Amino acid sequence: PPRSTLFPYTTLFRSGVAITVKKNMCTHCSVGCTIRAEIQNGVWTGQEPAWESPINRGTHCAKGASSRELVFGERRVKYPMKLVGGQWQRISWDQAFNEIGDKMMEIRAKSGADSVYLLGSAKFTNEASYLFRKFAAFWGTNNVDHQARICHSTTVAGVANTWGYGAQTNSYNDIRNAKTIFFFGSNAAEAHPVAMQHILSGKEINRSNMVVFDPRMTRTAAHATEYVRFRSGTDIAVIWGLMWHIVKNGWEDKDFLAKRVYGMADALKEVEKYDPKTVEDISGVPGAQMERVAKQFATEKPSTFIWCMGGTQHSVGTANVRAYCTLLLLTGNVGAPGTGANIFRGHTNVQGATDLGLDVGNLPLYYGLVEGAWRHWGRVWDVPYDYFVSRFDAVPAKGGRAARTPKQNMETSGIPSTRWFDATLMPGDQVDQKDNIKAMFVMGHGGNTIPRVPGAVEGLGKLDLLVIVDPHPTNFVSLGNRREGSYILPACTNFECSGSRTASNRSLQWGEKVVEPIFESANDYWIIYKFAQKLGFANEMFKNIKMVKGKYGDEPEAESLLREINRGGWSTGYTGQSPERLKAHMANQDKFDLVTLRAPKELADIGGDYYGLPWPCWGKPEVRHPGSHILYNTNLRVMD
Repeated sequence: PPRSTLFPYTTLFRSGVAITVKKNMCTHCSVGCTIRAEIQNGVWTGQEPAWESPINRGTHCAKGASSRELVFGERRVKYPMKLVGGQWQRISWDQAFNEIGDKMMEIRAKSGADSVYLLGSAKFTNEASYLFRKFAAFWGTNNVDHQARICHSTTVAGVANTWGYGAQTNSYNDIRNAKTIFFFGSNAAEAHPVAMQHILSGKEINRSNMVVFDPRMTRTAAHATEYVRFRSGTDIAVIWGLMWHIVKNGWEDKDFLAKRVYGMADALKEVEKYDPKTVEDISGVPGAQMERVAKQFATEKPSTFIWCMGGTQHSVGTANVRAYCTLLLLTGNVGAPGTGANIFRGHTNVQGATDLGLDVGNLPLYYGLVEGAWRHWGRVWDVPYDYFVSRFDAVPAKGGRAARTPKQNMETSGIPSTRWFDATLMPGDQVDQKDNIKAMFVMGHGGNTIPRVPGAVEGLGKLDLLVIVDPHPTNFVSLGNRREGSYILPACTNFECSGSRTASNRSLQWGEKVVEPIFESANDYWIIYKFAQKLGFANEMFKNIKMVKGKYGDEPEAESLLREINRGGWSTGYTGQSPERLKAHMANQDKFDLVTLRAPKELADIGGDYYGLPWPCWGKPEVRHPGSHILYNTNLRVMD
């Protein structure tokens, strides 16, 4: 039968042995490749890429092909452990919850809720990301962050401050429509190999210009029609230089500017300073080459602009992103097929984890920390606003700063992950919270994601409590020269639990549990639930979450968590992606068009939908909004 009919619980037979096939997503990068896992007697014995997936179309990169090893790898944390006298000792889950919970409450009583720093993960499912941010709210702190603080927080800020949403505007598949493709700080051939297949297919079909800007001659640059080498860190000079040629030759999209852009004249005053000689002095790129590729981007349209962490991880990363977007606006290359800001994310769910609020400055779905946002989520959670006010610390006057009430504190951004250790090491009057950070609770995060590792090592050594929750022992385990007060708890991988994840193109996909959590590992939902129980707020936090029987008893149901996200995600359009709709998409992946990502309208359950219901997907699931394949596309009727 067609491979799509094998989802979700079809039994195959090989040599007379029954094999169950289940679908989940690769947990490496953000492309969102579907994995078909073959299960035999509860054991994951075989793996294939999903031929029917419109994203990976039967292919894996080397990373994805090794996904099964994440479950059965030799380095898995097998059971809970604590550090005693510099030696790791095996303990039970109950002992871990009791000892850690008691220590957290002791720290809270002495130093306040803000003294416990919560570090989440871009490897979480959407549901776990949301639950961890909700946990922070009930604990009473905005000190909650994750890896995007380093990789793409500059992208979110720069893109959102340009046109509203901090996300990829189009999709990997839509790059097939582009006639000119710019790469800045992206080496997709190595970092996002399956996405590169879509790019190269479009390049060959359209005879597209593929221009790679990079200080290094990368494997991506080897595929380019033109390689532009420039000095690292001079992105803005290069972008303004391209815009200088576009304006000088009248190649800008005057109609688009007149109808849809505000403030371009102010930007062009700055662009005037970047004549060809100035740009070559700064960047090393010859003026003739700049003019040639500028003409292609502005006139051989549609054009798309791809960037990754080569562009964002600079001290001026947000300014780089703003410049990229300004170039797109000048040339009218946003809001249509084949155009746009195509931002290739790193981790599996760095887009979804960012969307769901693992950020020191907002609540889930980019609701700010203002009273109205807290009241909104209070209504969704069925918890009074005053309850949250009571959970936050009052901050005393110190260091010349005025005191803050709990209400003011809950409306103040937390400390970013790049500086948590400063709040451990600096004098108390220089830390703008009740007391210094005394404890770290880390789920799915490595200690090497910050540039100031020596400071982090010193900060780790000063903590009273360090909790590491991960399938594998990260270098948080080894950094800091700690001898006491550290715990490692074995979380399972996303192949060992159900839930959704959001790829770079804003599409959600549902992954089903492939196998039960191995060894003594447990899923993120249960771990967070058990800590909420120990800390005394589980009844409030989970009052509307359905519980199901799991490995260790009751655990939150992933589907129920997603439905709660749907009830609250009106700001960003996370409202229409019900578990049922996402599962229908996974069951019918082969029905979606490879380029438009849309299913034929006459089909039941998925008719007219864009694959994965990319956000914004407005209204309740019953409204059946199709999702938004391309942001800011005014050529569609509003319902689409």
